[in-house]
Amino acid sequence: MRNNLATTKTIGIVGLGLIGGSLGLSFQKLGYRVLGLTHKPNTAIRARERGIANLVSTDQKILEECPVVILALPLSQLLKPESKLIDSLHPDAVITDVGSVKTPVLKIWEQLHPNFIASHPMAGKDLAGVDAGIDNLFHGKPWIATPNKRTNPKALEVVKGLAISLGCNWLTAEANAHDQAVALISHLPVLISAALLKTTNKINEEEILNLARNLASSGFADTTRVGGGNPELGLSMLKNNTSTILHFLSLYKQSLEIFEKSMISKDWELLEEELKQTNLIRPTFLKN
Repeated sequence: MRNNLATTKTIGIVGLGLIGGSLGLSFQKLGYRVLGLTHKPNTAIRARERGIANLVSTDQKILEECPVVILALPLSQLLKPESKLIDSLHPDAVITDVGSVKTPVLKIWEQLHPNFIASHPMAGKDLAGVDAGIDNLFHGKPWIATPNKRTNPKALEVVKGLAISLGCNWLTAEANAHDQAVALISHLPVLISAALLKTTNKINEEEILNLARNLASSGFADTTRVGGGNPELGLSMLKNNTSTILHFLSLYKQSLEIFEKSMISKDWELLEEELKQTNLIRPTFLKN
């Protein structure tokens, strides 16, 4: 990895949706020159209008001299990357992704590029597309990388530096450990949230449903945000981390059964004890 290439303050971003667009806006504020790549001409036009990158193109050649390239692509495109994209990446460049499942991505990309760093910034909103990107999305959020024995430590340091410059909390873990952790705190909640939304759709009394809509406030909004988000993103998580999500889904169903049985038997003491435990558990996940 040539030092002069790795230290140049130019970043290529492939994909200009919520994550890619937000990265583009934030890195420009930090003084980086951002080159944005998208395959849709209409997206490129809108990205230029929004100033998401200093230069926006639909031509992969824009990446050829980028010292750092961030692949802000859906998992489906990361797992089956286009040959033109791979060929456009400089062999000395540092390449990283932002996918929410790491094991299959790392397995493929460590064969494709010597300086690939599998990583995942833990930030998001319930919006998608070129208009979703915002500045400062990542400040105070975790950014985790999943290096292994083949990972270039210098390339890892480059990605770490970028994450820290955005104000992220830097973490590293094995890819499998990452996938299990995000299944619990990110992927499983998508199913739980979606199930709640599906439940509302089963209410036949229009008067009650309309009243519920008028009463819905921050609690309902927080609980249903991820289940009402980008369907493509949600499906890609479920398809590529299936066995782990199913395991945690089974544990979740066991917890629901305890609540249900307590209510049926009117064992209010047990139910109160369960709720006391959950009251203590929640703060341990909200330290940041």
